[in-house]
Amino acid sequence: MPGTVSRSDDASLALEPICHIVTPTGMLGYGVKEEETKRVLERLVTTGVPTALIIDAGSTDSGPSKLALGSTTAPRKAYLRDLTVLLALVHKFKVPLIFSSAGGDGSDEHVRLMLEIIEEICAKAENAAYRFKTIAIFAGVEKKLVIDRLRRGKISGCGSAVPELTEEAVENTPRIVAQLGPEPFTDVMREHPDFDIIVAGRAYDPAPHAGYAAWLAGAEDDPPDSETARHSFGAFTHVGKILECGGVCAEPKSHGAHATVYRGGVFDVTPIDPAARCTPITVGAHTLYEKSRPDVLHGPGGRLDLRGSTFEQLGDGRTVRVRGSLFRFSTANGEPYQFKLEGARVIGYRSMFMGSFHDPILISQLDALLERVKAYAKLQHRNAEGTWDLGFHVYGRGTNEVFLVGEALASTQELAASVANIARIGCIHGNYPGQRATSGNFAFGLGGKMEIECGPCAEFSLYHLMDLEPGEERFRPQANGMNPTNGAHATNGINGEVEAAPKLRLWRTVTVIGKGAQPEPATNGNGETSSLNAEETAAAKKEGEKLKKEEEAIRSGRGPAPGSTPSDQIPSVLGDIARVRSKNSGPFEVTYDAMFGSEAAYHLVRRSGMLNPKTVAAAVDCREEDVVWSGFFDPALAYKVTTPRLGRGGRPMPSGGFMESDVHASQKYIGFLNMKLPDDLVASLVKSAKW
Repeated sequence: MPGTVSRSDDASLALEPICHIVTPTGMLGYGVKEEETKRVLERLVTTGVPTALIIDAGSTDSGPSKLALGSTTAPRKAYLRDLTVLLALVHKFKVPLIFSSAGGDGSDEHVRLMLEIIEEICAKAENAAYRFKTIAIFAGVEKKLVIDRLRRGKISGCGSAVPELTEEAVENTPRIVAQLGPEPFTDVMREHPDFDIIVAGRAYDPAPHAGYAAWLAGAEDDPPDSETARHSFGAFTHVGKILECGGVCAEPKSHGAHATVYRGGVFDVTPIDPAARCTPITVGAHTLYEKSRPDVLHGPGGRLDLRGSTFEQLGDGRTVRVRGSLFRFSTANGEPYQFKLEGARVIGYRSMFMGSFHDPILISQLDALLERVKAYAKLQHRNAEGTWDLGFHVYGRGTNEVFLVGEALASTQELAASVANIARIGCIHGNYPGQRATSGNFAFGLGGKMEIECGPCAEFSLYHLMDLEPGEERFRPQANGMNPTNGAHATNGINGEVEAAPKLRLWRTVTVIGKGAQPEPATNGNGETSSLNAEETAAAKKEGEKLKKEEEAIRSGRGPAPGSTPSDQIPSVLGDIARVRSKNSGPFEVTYDAMFGSEAAYHLVRRSGMLNPKTVAAAVDCREEDVVWSGFFDPALAYKVTTPRLGRGGRPMPSGGFMESDVHASQKYIGFLNMKLPDDLVASLVKSAKW
């Protein structure tokens, strides 16, 4: 079975390493543990194997606001903090830094923002020695191109829950980005092998990892229908899929991870935290995370096929070796290369109020009161210009205190504020049968506010796949030109000819940031730029040996690793025998995972038939026919089911819009967790004494 544990790593002697990839954090702006990262780099750079820092900086997970409003995932100060640490590491260890999806959405303006921050750091007096050749890759897509492809039938929804795209939605979307694949990264590395930093716009999460490994391996020269290409890009893409979340692939979950990628479609993954470890289960389970299905993962240019992947525990007890992952190229099957397009628009303005009810008489009939509040708001705004809506988030039903958040959406901020205000008044002074207290029903005033104006309300408008014409997925060797949208010095993908239909024009800039001395050329971490000198190498090696001993001491004090320890309590629900979680899988889907602590429990549950689309759909309040995917995944001893994301009235709703209360969908698993175990399964589990 995939995931078999082995304690031998003698085979490492026959493997040829391509590169080391260090990912110190799962998201730029979330903080970097500098000392842990230094410890790893001090060890890796002395191997002579090319080494890079590669980090993901974006996601649609936190909703549509970044794309619609131009906000960022983290405050500017957080990026300044993290990049200050990372640039110091780039300078000290002479390794490149590559990060993608700048600012969270990967828009062109956020690529420029990151360049500004890098310039600010390099301009500081204490960083006078900094000098970084910096490449910026932009992922913005023009509306006229999208509309042209839409009219030609070259655009489709990314998933069954995604609505059909309209020209109106495109026109009302302020910025559209494409998830780039690895090709643009490989292209700029080939053109500028002495690069120090790559700042990229929106990209498929594994794209920079795959691009870096492919560049060093020369793998882009392999025909896409060859076994070599399938195995190489399978490993390059899979390692990126694991590393882009940092140390989530370890137990306990930690900040960062690093990998060694070998020729032949093999790679090793190790957590940066010396007190954490990767296991075949934790690494195998990572492809469950945020994915609609765990075994076949679609992305730019094809799909990652993990059905033959194996996960092997190495002798150090904390590193896992992965083999057998394949990348199946769309062009090898005569299918077009596709980019996923992302965009969001403003649909109105929001205001909110919050407070609590304590009266048990009122709480017992709360829904009726809230309906009267809505009717009162409608009465008071019967002559108002514009449109509006009102909804309530109710927390703590069945207790002696219920917390309420009222949310109003309207065509103007003024109207939204008025609706929220009158709804709050209705909550305070509305009457109800059996009322005893007449001074007010509603405790309010949190933060000194009556109502809170929330500003524009965003909603995803594009999450669609666009067919590309041959070659549009990459840069082509061309003369330098001017980007038509902003005049920045750039290289365009087409040679300036007049075209009948719009073409996708990927572009990039190349600049040197910092006034430090030009580095002496030597073979190093990225194969071209200057490396540690002999004295620095010796010092790093000595420090690495010291830190290795410290890590061993830390691990020796670690308690027993989590496992399948039988409980004295007889299990009754799914959560008693498995780790259960939920998470969004893109803006339009929610995915649920059950990960079992033992093979015995996993196989008993699988044979019992208790987990299937019908039973799980009922548990998570979804129709069986709407289930997107359901199945077991042996490498992680896990079961997964994916459903459309549903809003009020059971209607499909993308994340982050009006009446959103769980943008990550991380709290939707309770019904799944509480699925009752059949009596015969309980008896088998108790008999096996392993769950």
